[in-house]
Amino acid sequence: MVDWSGGNDRGPTPCADAIWAGVARGGRSEEPVYLRNRQVAEDWIASFLREERDAGRRVFAGFDFPFGYPKGFCRALTGEDDPLGLWGWFEAHVEDAPDRNNRFDLAARINLAHGGKGPFWANALRRDIDGLPRNMTGYVNPFPKKRLAEEKATGAFTCWQLAGAGAVGSQILMGLPVLERLRHRFGAAVWPFEPLKTDIAFVEIWPSLTLDKAPDNMIRDAWQVSETARMVSLVPPDTLAKMLAVDASEEGWIFGLGFEDDLKTAAALPPLLTNSCFALPPGVQWTPVAEALEHLRRNLAPVTAIRNVPVAQATGLVTAAAVQAARSNPPLPNTAVDGYGFAGGRPDGVHRLPLSASRAAAGDAPGRLGAGEAMRVLTGAALPEGVDTVVLQEDVVVADGHISFRGPVKTGANTRRAGEDVTSGDTAVAAGVRIGAPEAALLAATGVRTVQVHDPLRVAVVSTGEELVEQGDVARDGQIFDANRPMLLEMVARLGHVPLDMGRVPDDRAALKQRFDEAALRADVILTSGGASAGDEDHVSALLDETGTMTLWRIAVKPGRPLALGLWQQKPVFGLPGNPVAALVCALVFARPAMAVLAGETWSDPQGFDVPAAFSKNKKPGRSEYLRARIRNGAAEVFPSEGSGRISGLAWADGLVELPMEAMDITPGTPVRYIPFGSFGL
Repeated sequence: MVDWSGGNDRGPTPCADAIWAGVARGGRSEEPVYLRNRQVAEDWIASFLREERDAGRRVFAGFDFPFGYPKGFCRALTGEDDPLGLWGWFEAHVEDAPDRNNRFDLAARINLAHGGKGPFWANALRRDIDGLPRNMTGYVNPFPKKRLAEEKATGAFTCWQLAGAGAVGSQILMGLPVLERLRHRFGAAVWPFEPLKTDIAFVEIWPSLTLDKAPDNMIRDAWQVSETARMVSLVPPDTLAKMLAVDASEEGWIFGLGFEDDLKTAAALPPLLTNSCFALPPGVQWTPVAEALEHLRRNLAPVTAIRNVPVAQATGLVTAAAVQAARSNPPLPNTAVDGYGFAGGRPDGVHRLPLSASRAAAGDAPGRLGAGEAMRVLTGAALPEGVDTVVLQEDVVVADGHISFRGPVKTGANTRRAGEDVTSGDTAVAAGVRIGAPEAALLAATGVRTVQVHDPLRVAVVSTGEELVEQGDVARDGQIFDANRPMLLEMVARLGHVPLDMGRVPDDRAALKQRFDEAALRADVILTSGGASAGDEDHVSALLDETGTMTLWRIAVKPGRPLALGLWQQKPVFGLPGNPVAALVCALVFARPAMAVLAGETWSDPQGFDVPAAFSKNKKPGRSEYLRARIRNGAAEVFPSEGSGRISGLAWADGLVELPMEAMDITPGTPVRYIPFGSFGL
């Protein structure tokens, strides 16, 4: 998406009213690019199109100025109704350099050919130009004022106005020659004048159709190109086809006009994950825990839709954008104690002030205090005019209509400044924060009414294995009760997500495929246990391998090692080990932070701390280890057995001891890192 400019070079520092370009792929925006003039912009666009074409990718390139003029102008200028012929005419006649161009003179020439009083008007130069009126006095336009699209677009300016706030006429004159050169150079198709049968399409897009105010910390043009590109990249194919089915062969059309609600709906969709989001570098065999976590942190992004909700309904949801305080907290200076207020501090010694008959309590509108007087004030009361200092009531003697107290007292004592907690316009809650009780209080206190949040992450939990039976059923010899699914469902719920119980599936690939299809329709993430390695009955990894998205992570971790990661119908799948201890450890260490990011939260590492060991262990090098542990008498005890099937150790423990990849000789008293289950969110 390109925001164009008809003016001269804007200088090296990024600024508004310049040329900006934004790129998005699958709903993920790249950093907007500042282009100081049209020559730089043409070179950058050409380089970008070349790279995308060489990489085998298609480009939907939007530009924010009209591609055509009102009916009749094309024939009057070129003798034909072909709008692309008009592009060629402008390319042949427009002279353009970073510091000067001939757009006003060229417009005057066109006017003179049609009587000298129109269709173009507005001259931004200091010199007068014969044939180009500065205003609409005596102006006559032989053509329609606006295109049909502009008649339907609220607030659209006429293409004939070349200067002034909001004018787009100069952008068209200076933009069409550039697009004419680029379309011939790269064989681009121009919508809606040509069928979109090439890999590069030029499309007229107006960000103002759907976008509201930019964030305070961004240049509006830069934000608009980035957000428009992101929004359009998320439009579903069937909706896109409807938007492009327009017959406007001469005047052109504004993409999305009449489909504003569809574009806004697309803007709320989550970005698409790439098929390579889990792919490790070629040749990697055993991945250290830290590298695996960094890979997830770097490659994952939110996948849930975004909506606005009232603050009262936002608790438990994740902020999708930073929330600005609508009101300062406190909104006015107020007293922090019960006491007596007056103006200014006081030095050492005894001070006596006449006591006003008025009083200030919490909720009262601020009054006014006479000079040299004192006033009774109660905790939380807005300070009246003439009060900036308060002395505690315990330090005051009241007699004969006066108060007496002993100094010194500093100016501002026992008061709170307006906005000393949060100032209006400041960020009250950052993006990526799950709103809890403290955040709810802050949002309420700062007058926030609605919050942009992510929808809750829906996590489907599936157990696999021929040996599993449900609780309450009869387990035959060789069968076991499914412990992983209730464990993982409870973990998902405690992490703030929505658990979806998709049941258990025997070792049957067709049945598992059907269950995956069902889960993909209902959930944002699929969490499985069992079948995640590379054996004959490891159907989770086999199915993901068939989609071409599977990566079998061999993690240098104990318990655990195999993790099958991939996408099923664009939904991320975490294939956990089948042993319960390994399943929970891998879920906490890997799936927990990954699901937090997918839900819109910022990446978070669990908070651990060093404690003395209350055990002995000769740890071998090569793998990180997680031992079931609990704190007793200030030291970490570990469960006697490290077997992955010993579920009792999970109930016995209240956290994990994390041991590094390096060898360790641990004896009682050796510092070890202990992570309580609470740090994982359990």
